[in-house]
Order: sequence, then structure tokens, then C-alpha cells
Amino acid sequence: MVALMLASPSTAAGSVVKCSARNLMGLRVSGCDYHGGVGGGGRFPSFLPKEVHQIKDPFARTLAQRIQRLPVQTQFAESCIMSSCVKPRVESETNPVRICFLAECYSLLGSLSSCLEWRGSYPLLEDAGLEVWAVDILGWGFSDLEILPSCSASSKRYHLYQLWKSHIKRPMILVGPSLGAAVAIDFAVNFPEAVEKLVLINASVYAEGTGLLANLPRQIAYGMVSLLKSIPLRMYANSLFFDDISLTTSLDWTNVGRLHCLLPWWEDATINYMLSGGYNVIGQIKQVKQKALIIWGQRDHVISSEAALRLHSELPDSIMHHLPNSGHVPHVENPSSVANLIADFAQGE
Repeated sequence: MVALMLASPSTAAGSVVKCSARNLMGLRVSGCDYHGGVGGGGRFPSFLPKEVHQIKDPFARTLAQRIQRLPVQTQFAESCIMSSCVKPRVESETNPVRICFLAECYSLLGSLSSCLEWRGSYPLLEDAGLEVWAVDILGWGFSDLEILPSCSASSKRYHLYQLWKSHIKRPMILVGPSLGAAVAIDFAVNFPEAVEKLVLINASVYAEGTGLLANLPRQIAYGMVSLLKSIPLRMYANSLFFDDISLTTSLDWTNVGRLHCLLPWWEDATINYMLSGGYNVIGQIKQVKQKALIIWGQRDHVISSEAALRLHSELPDSIMHHLPNSGHVPHVENPSSVANLIADFAQGE
């Protein structure tokens, strides 16, 4: 049993840590120029919307400074898609544990998010010596989609596979929250060689795709999607996700969650996914071969506990842990608890 506790980011404001490619005790450290800084002294990637500077959460700011874009070649795009993710600081050929966080895809109100939602759990697992990736699913997050590719479920699956094949390269523990759990199940069934284990957090896996939304007239769909990035609607979603946060914190977390929505192609990518029909993995759940950890925040006001019990009964090889003081996004509310569960599961047989 490991014990991981979240502390404030330790890099002093304005400090710079530089490193080049080298081997340290069998670990490969990629070349980088990391400009630390919690209070605003750090440098953010130029492709992030300028509103990133308004974010106060120190963990979100620190993780945002590490986001980069990697080239991913697909069959449905003429050129490589520069795909956003957070890479491990240290990559090892011998590290037996490789974890891949999928960016959250909240089913509620289409409140799709980015890799920044892993701002609490990511550093804990990395500090524990695990190799951790945080990946934005195609169409969600900070990838460069100026030339818009297909963002259907099948395209997202294929893009993730090509990213894994080109950059991650070894079987991984795939972690998916909410609708991201459906992404993880779909990927694990179609590409079992890429997935060692699954972690599903407050999983939304029993929706039949985007349902009636797939048949909306395009003009109405655009009007609806434009509302999804509005601050009032996002604040309302926070009131369902979290029970006891201040108005100031709710506003800041709203700014974190909607940051990727400010990219110029976000609405087009979201409409493309919505009209394609979305994810329907109900028939795939019993096909999962990998061992799975189900984490469930018991104060979830979005997905019923009956869905969690059903998932546990239908997954052939699964264990379930309840977090009594968490809601729909326990990795944001209680990152230490979630990180401990994932670390124990990752390092167990």
C-alpha cells in the first residue's frame, strides 16, 4: 500500500530547470527546457488560449506548462495531427508500469474537458516513480485541428492507437473517467495488445451514443454547442460535480475546464462528434479481457450507483472501490485517494 499526498508545486516562481537527453540509472530523460513557476512566472505553450493566464489553481498552471503536441499520422488526415498530451519527465525501457490518463469526457451537458483535469493525480503518480502520460482524445483538448479531421468514435480510437504505437509503444494501464471510460473500453476491446489493465472512474458507459442529438439540424446543433462553453452553464455543472467548493474555486475550475473550448475549431470538432453518433459500448463491456479497477465516488449526482454495480457485474475481471466523500470527479476532489488506488492496482498482480 502506497501513501501519496498532494503538496504544493515545489518549483519556485521564475526558476528554470534545463536538461538534455541522457541516461540516469537506466532512465531516459528527454531533452527539455522547463520554465517553472506557480504564481504566474512560468511559461505556457504558445498554442494554449491566452486565457490560461487567468487560471489560479497552481497544479493546473504547472501541468499546463508541460503540455506539448506530438505528431500522429492517421489514415483520415493528409498530414500528421499535432496531438496534445503531457509526457513523462522520465521514460524508462525497464519501468514495468506505464499509465495513460485519458482526458475527461463528461457526459453531462457535453461538458468535455482536457488533460488538465489530471492536475492532482498526475504529479502524485509521477513522484511515486510511475511513468505517466495524460492524453487528449482527438477533438477534445488542445490538439491542432485547424484542418478538421473526422472526430467520430472510430476516428478517436484509431488516432489514440496511432499515438500509442508511435510514442507510448508498450502496454499501458488505461484510465478513463465518465465518458472516458467508454473510450477506454472501446479501445481495450479493439486493441487489446495496447492495454494491460483498465481503470474506470465514475464510468458513463450505458448511454446509446449521442442519441437524438445525432439527428439535430446542424444550425441548431451549433447553437447548442456554443452554450456548452458558457461560464453559467459550466458553473451549473460544477454544482452537480462538487458539493462543497467555494464560488471562487468553482469559477477557477470552470476556467480550467473550458480552456480548450476557446480554441477556434472546438465547436466544429464537437459537432462532428455529436452528429457521428458518439460512443455506444454496451455490447463491448463483457468482451473486455483485461483486469479492471472501478473507482466510484458515492456522492455522484450524475451517474447512478446502480450503473456502477451493473458495470462491476458485467466486467469479467474487475474489482470495485467506493470513495464516500467524492462525487462524479473524485480525481479532482480527492486526487490522493484516487492516486493511491491506481498505484496499488498498477503495482499489483
